[in-house]
Amino acid sequence: MMRMVSTAAAACMLSSAVMAQEAPSATANSWPQQPVKVVVAAAAGGPIDVFGRVMAERMGQLLGQQVYVENVPGAGGMVGGQSVARAKPDGYSAILGTIATHTHSQNLYKAPLYNSATDFAPVGLIAEIPLVLITRKDLPADSLKDFAAYAKANAAKMNYGSAGTGSATHLGCALLNNAIGVNIQHVPYRGTAPAMQDLIAGRIDYLCEIVVTAKPQIDAGTVKAIATLSGTRSSVLPNLPTAKESGFPNTEADTWAGLFFPKGTSPVIVEKMNAAMIKAMETPDVKAKLETLGATIVVPGRRTPAYLAQFVKDDIVKWAVPVKASGIQPE
Repeated sequence: MMRMVSTAAAACMLSSAVMAQEAPSATANSWPQQPVKVVVAAAAGGPIDVFGRVMAERMGQLLGQQVYVENVPGAGGMVGGQSVARAKPDGYSAILGTIATHTHSQNLYKAPLYNSATDFAPVGLIAEIPLVLITRKDLPADSLKDFAAYAKANAAKMNYGSAGTGSATHLGCALLNNAIGVNIQHVPYRGTAPAMQDLIAGRIDYLCEIVVTAKPQIDAGTVKAIATLSGTRSSVLPNLPTAKESGFPNTEADTWAGLFFPKGTSPVIVEKMNAAMIKAMETPDVKAKLETLGATIVVPGRRTPAYLAQFVKDDIVKWAVPVKASGIQPE
């Protein structure tokens, strides 16, 4: 009798162990069973917020569950990044990662709130949004080569603006300055709007701004567009040459957007989210809306989790150089 009880107990234990092993897979296979939150680590209403909402709406339709955006700004994007890095890896918390949350956070702070290369499960890269070099309208340069020559000859009396120290607009110009070989005075502002106002008024010489924000002023003729700081031309400024075309191949200053889950999320869930992401990217009206934001949808070979994982590591290394050259002291 004792042997029968012992055998039954062993069988029960074995069954429980098998169920414990199978449960995560079963849960992953039935995902999603509730709404999925995508954190945008920026204030509502900006380009990256609009970007996230366009993608989230279509992905929700494809997944059969609501995908919604939650804005969690602060600390250059790290507050939002940390909220997802520490979230339960169940597939219901993700982040629309950017150059701010996953690259600059690692170079601008001595003790970042997370390790962007190891604390997340990459889903896929979606798009890149280039910066464009714009100058005061009376600056005597119409090409990047002319601008470089002028900057070298007048470096001591020039200045450039940004949306703030450590912002993408600051580091984009720092990368450009490093490539040209000049040291120009930086004037940080509290946001893009006041920097743009001073550029229009001629109080600063140039600005490296995201294309969607720069385009209205370029079209109005209040500033001069010199070059797109990207590997490819922008769909919203197709006639403006890239820095690479202009002879400066190491000045790609794209911001970017990609999806990440917390580390430890099931590969099955990652694969499902990646498939929905790709289908959303390829939906014509979604693609058109993203392109109006100045975004360039990445080509198929760059959409995989593995590609995004390596991309983040490489981007951190790439931007460490201009950060150091700009003289920014990590906080």
